[in-house]
Amino acid sequence: MSVVLVGGIAALAVVSGCGSDAGAESVASPLPAASSPAAASAPAASSTSAAEAPLASAADGSAANAPAAAGSYVTYADYEADPAAFAGTDVVLFFNASWCPTCQTTVANLTSEPVPAGLTVVSVDFDDSTDLRSQYGVTTQHTFVQIDPQGVQLAKWTGSTDAAAISDQLAS
Repeated sequence: MSVVLVGGIAALAVVSGCGSDAGAESVASPLPAASSPAAASAPAASSTSAAEAPLASAADGSAANAPAAAGSYVTYADYEADPAAFAGTDVVLFFNASWCPTCQTTVANLTSEPVPAGLTVVSVDFDDSTDLRSQYGVTTQHTFVQIDPQGVQLAKWTGSTDAAAISDQLAS
């Protein structure tokens, strides 16, 4: 899985295959620090479909400077580089895999439709982020984990396929 540059803008490509189970749970768990520079720059999501959609990244590859309150879909590397840029939003980690069809659908929806104001969806590579998966008890791709500013898990669920469905699952 990889983030590719298209015209100097980080973009995703979508690949096929996975399943998901629906359910929600809440557990407190802190967000771990990056274990290495490679982990911090690891791609968050990828795909190989006909359409490539840009993530909220600047042309230089850094996190976009648009206000996070407007709603955004970003890579984990961009989120981790400047978590304060997303303060005041509901942050949801989206554990997805390039081979997962339901993940592909969600990525396509998140990149083709506006993310609601006040929501930040952070794309996390399911296959490469084993430490993060372990930290939050994620055992299947297409899992969403809402975290607070300190990285404490507020809610966890699977199966949402667009930003509205993600917003509906947020902990109060």
